[in-house]
Amino acid sequence: MMAGRYFEDWKLGDRISHEVRRTVTETDNLLFTLMTHNPQPLHLDVESAKASEFGQILVNGTFTFSLMVGLSVGDTTLGTLVANLGYDKVVMPKPVFLGDTLRAETEIADLKESQSRPTAGIVTFRHELFNQRGELVCQCLRSALVSRRPQ
Repeated sequence: MMAGRYFEDWKLGDRISHEVRRTVTETDNLLFTLMTHNPQPLHLDVESAKASEFGQILVNGTFTFSLMVGLSVGDTTLGTLVANLGYDKVVMPKPVFLGDTLRAETEIADLKESQSRPTAGIVTFRHELFNQRGELVCQCLRSALVSRRPQ
């Protein structure tokens, strides 16, 4: 089943509130941190994290970023993506903690014809991730080469 949209289906300013939410667990944070060889004590060491200004374990920011993009895929590019071209302006204005429940929203920031591929176009998505208090915890621009509707 293809849930993503073709290039022609997008309009500048379109906005999606993605239905799937995710509560971040200790296992999520631990496995991601270990799989990516990140030895930061704020992610792994409860005592070190308690002594920090946050007073608790911080969720690995690259996990937060990856989750934000992942939560968006089903409604944006599932089955229509040719390639992700890049990520820009990644910001994390608030920390994420174990037990936070996160939800994503996406807005279309730009649409461009592809000069090299007549069967695709470039969509720039502004992805935003919010915690259960409605606070923005992550944001980025994702440029993606997306298929045009087959003729």
